[in-house]
Amino acid sequence: MARLARSFCSSAAALRGKVVLVTGAGSGIGRGCAVALASAGASLVLTGRREAALQRTAEAIRMAEAPPPLVVPADLCDPLSVRSLFERVEATHARLDVLFNNAGAGAPPVPLEDLSIEQWKAVVDTNLTGAFLCTQHAFRMMKKQTPQGGRIINNGSISADRPRPNSAPYTSTKHAISGLTKSCALDGRAFNIACGQIDIGNAATEMTAPMRAGIPQPNGAIMVEPTIDVADVARAVVYMASLPLQANVLFMTVMATAMPLVGRG
Repeated sequence: MARLARSFCSSAAALRGKVVLVTGAGSGIGRGCAVALASAGASLVLTGRREAALQRTAEAIRMAEAPPPLVVPADLCDPLSVRSLFERVEATHARLDVLFNNAGAGAPPVPLEDLSIEQWKAVVDTNLTGAFLCTQHAFRMMKKQTPQGGRIINNGSISADRPRPNSAPYTSTKHAISGLTKSCALDGRAFNIACGQIDIGNAATEMTAPMRAGIPQPNGAIMVEPTIDVADVARAVVYMASLPLQANVLFMTVMATAMPLVGRG
């Protein structure tokens, strides 16, 4: 037990002085993970579209007596905005140790044939293109910095493995994130860049609030599904982020034990 306790302490200590960028940091999983990473000693960069929400996350970090974060609002669908974000990170910290690609969006749960092309593109741009753009800039920084390397963690979601009814845009992009994770893990290998993915099932956030009234199942039933606390997800992300670069969690699933995942679809 003493060795286990020392292991957890060293995991948190491993993040002291590390620079961590969290996208979608203004609410939900992004906020919870940002506060946990900062509490473990990391210097946080918070980004997302809504500055007011990011400032609320920054205040939560300050209340946790963690290092004050850098707040940089950005539209991750806009290549110029993403470039400006990473220029701020480099100008402020001169390096980036961890990128958590967390920002995501969904489309209305309507039949596939009723989705507009605008709804499809909005999800693809946010969930996939935004993650790609951030990863691209992170690779550039991590390759040239000294010491070389870093870590990228992608929020894949349970939908990276199997769909919910009427979720084609979200599910398609999350399956694509799995491909991005594998490609980055391979392409980053020679440069000491580790890439992994966390697939989260039913974390209780603003995004999953409608589930409290029940959610459609593949058999047509409406079911209230169990949820987990965001803190359970945050602990997993801190663990992934704190590993030495010689080790990597390629894929991890953190889910409500009783949720209908196995056999879904």
